[in-house]
Amino acid sequence: MYQIISDGSCDLPPELAKEKKIEVVPFYVSFDDQTFYKEIAEMPIREFYDKMVEHENVIFPKSSLPSIEDYQNIFEKYVKQDIPIICICITTKFSGSYQAAMNARDILLETYPEAQITVIDSMVDTVLQGLYTLEAAKLREQGVPYDQAVSRLLDIRESGRIFFTVGNVDYLKHGGRIGKLSSLAASLLGIRPLITLKEGEIFPSGISRSRRKSLEAVMNLLDNHIKALQQQGENMQDYVIAVGYGYDIPEAERFLTEAKQRFRDVLDTDSIRMYQIGATISVHTGPYPLGFGFLKKA
Repeated sequence: MYQIISDGSCDLPPELAKEKKIEVVPFYVSFDDQTFYKEIAEMPIREFYDKMVEHENVIFPKSSLPSIEDYQNIFEKYVKQDIPIICICITTKFSGSYQAAMNARDILLETYPEAQITVIDSMVDTVLQGLYTLEAAKLREQGVPYDQAVSRLLDIRESGRIFFTVGNVDYLKHGGRIGKLSSLAASLLGIRPLITLKEGEIFPSGISRSRRKSLEAVMNLLDNHIKALQQQGENMQDYVIAVGYGYDIPEAERFLTEAKQRFRDVLDTDSIRMYQIGATISVHTGPYPLGFGFLKKA
């Protein structure tokens, strides 16, 4: 069949990626701008969050994308076996990972002109990218041919949405995701922003003065999106959903329980899973991101 590859932004647990035969090309993370560690392989996510929380608002970690060589080494392993590749990368609005993968592809095609390597800009990130990558794995499990699988993945790409909030605006400010004046006002007022990701970009979706209200507002964002889709005649059983969380696992579990209760009549809530947001995205969100990834099934 074909091999599914994704970059580390997909935030799939290593055991799940292994089970689904998905190869992950890790991002790198650093706390000192000098020493970079491979996410998960050299810097376990729990250790990463512990460092963030211990030094919150003092040390701002940075991430670095996989190199062309990183992609080339993994691609070549399958190319030599004549195995076609589908590589799914984080939205190009956030990272150059897609371009690194494309450069690796072009280099390999010079030596292996018959190789089949499709690199997809997923237009999403984090747990939503994980859901997208799992849909690719499901297509492979169902025996969907290579070209059809690529076509279906491209068809559902723009259906992806992330609705989430963060603990404060400090990391968004540090990463340049919001302007200095806006971040100063937000910090002084203790505002928690509500954020939507769609079509590869993030958009402000409101503000809240407390964590509790911000989480309620995230539920409302998903609810409103579901209602809009239903008005268009969409069947909600055709969609997959996940909860993405950061450091606070008990809070995420409570959030998941509330989501299952609230959406039990419209969604297959038994299938909702929790995935921990990795270092690639949390360097921008801080240790307390929480929200939903929502995607149409392939």
